[in-house]
Amino acid sequence: MDRVEEMLGEVRRTFKGGRTRGVEWRKAQLQALLNLLAENEDKIIEALRQDLGKHPVEAYRDEVGVVKKSATNAFRCVEKWMAPQKGRIPLVFFPARGAVVSEPLGVVLIFASWNFPISLALDPVIGAISAGNTVVLKPSDLAPKCSSFLANTIPLYLDPEAIKVVEGGKDISEQLLQLKWDKIFFTGSPQVARLIMSAAAKHLTPVTLELGGKCPTILDTLSNSSDLQVAVKRIVGGKWGPCNGQACIGIDYVLVETQFAPVLIELLKKFIKRFYGENLKTLENLARIVNKHHFERVHNLLKDPNVAATIVYGGSVDEENMVIEPTILLNPPLDAEIMTEEIFGPLLPIITLNTIEESIQFINSRPKPLAIYAFTKNDSLKEKILQETSSGSLTFNDAIIQFVADTLPFGGVGQSGFGRYHGKFSFDTFSHEKAVLHRSFLIELEPRYPPWNDFKMDFVKLAYDFDYVGLVLLLLGLRGLFRRNRRQ
Repeated sequence: MDRVEEMLGEVRRTFKGGRTRGVEWRKAQLQALLNLLAENEDKIIEALRQDLGKHPVEAYRDEVGVVKKSATNAFRCVEKWMAPQKGRIPLVFFPARGAVVSEPLGVVLIFASWNFPISLALDPVIGAISAGNTVVLKPSDLAPKCSSFLANTIPLYLDPEAIKVVEGGKDISEQLLQLKWDKIFFTGSPQVARLIMSAAAKHLTPVTLELGGKCPTILDTLSNSSDLQVAVKRIVGGKWGPCNGQACIGIDYVLVETQFAPVLIELLKKFIKRFYGENLKTLENLARIVNKHHFERVHNLLKDPNVAATIVYGGSVDEENMVIEPTILLNPPLDAEIMTEEIFGPLLPIITLNTIEESIQFINSRPKPLAIYAFTKNDSLKEKILQETSSGSLTFNDAIIQFVADTLPFGGVGQSGFGRYHGKFSFDTFSHEKAVLHRSFLIELEPRYPPWNDFKMDFVKLAYDFDYVGLVLLLLGLRGLFRRNRRQ
């Protein structure tokens, strides 16, 4: 505990010293982070292979490339983000001017997740640095090689008095949560998020929670064969591509009309074999399950006899290497754990409906998901999904790609989390938007004549209703009133 408190004291003193507030420091740290990625790409890819068995292409796409893009964008835009934003002031306060000034929150604690142990650690750090904060990063101990890489490498590139990495398991996390922070950013499960919120409440610490949930995919009956093949390829990529289904924004299940299910299943089989291999022994391009605990958790979902009876493809497991074959299930029981809990693995349930419009009611009967994916060319159905469902994000005719769009906020709603980040939204998440108003000493009106009180009330009412164009007319009217009163 003494070591943790000492570390917090150092980064707090650094923040109070003020050097993190300047644009020079922020850009220097962002450039250093880009240098770290460029000079250690091979080490990162190897660490991801050892922790999760990620293919080099997947490792670069989902970890190195994502962070590089985010840091480059922040480096180019941070001065613009820091600039005060002009605020329009009500006429009644004329002459005055207002602005919204973004100031850093202070010392930020970031908990990273194991499924994307590099990008989900460094992407929030980019936002915190851009906003001028000091940072304590806690990588996941379930990805030990990546955690060790971050702990040993970050001090060589970033300001070691402002950005710290602390390794450890549950005991270290508990020690960190006993201390007072200016912001806590957590990526992980709802169960742990409840503990985070409980600890943060003791110090009234603001939190951002990036959680997950059962992200549904709606597949409409696409009549064009080419469109259908593209849709199914994107579903296969969105389910098994990111960490073999171990992704909070990965596809959890598919909703489709009953008559369309056989076509979907055959196309899923076709593209699974093309992308990942024919059977358990020849699988490639797939990450493995992170550890024995999670392997058993996912495997247990299939051990339910009522669930196992619905398997239409796959289902094989390799316990020694912690590999589960991509598996398709048709209409597993809706009250089974596979349909009530986030799967976070390579199992894909297909739920059939009489009409695709029923998908809206199905989704709304469950907790709000982090993402909804809908494949359709029907504009009316798109509008109904948009207006009648709630989710962290909504993507039409693709999956996952919204995560890498810096111009769109990423975050959940309800049980899938709250708060947002990416691009400017990361900067805002780690900033306090302070209202600043400058008032002049000019035009201080004093009541000198009996009629003034009634007129003053009329003036105030008009001032709230008029824009600045009407100011001239009001001032001219006041001048005329004063002149008449003096003549009298």
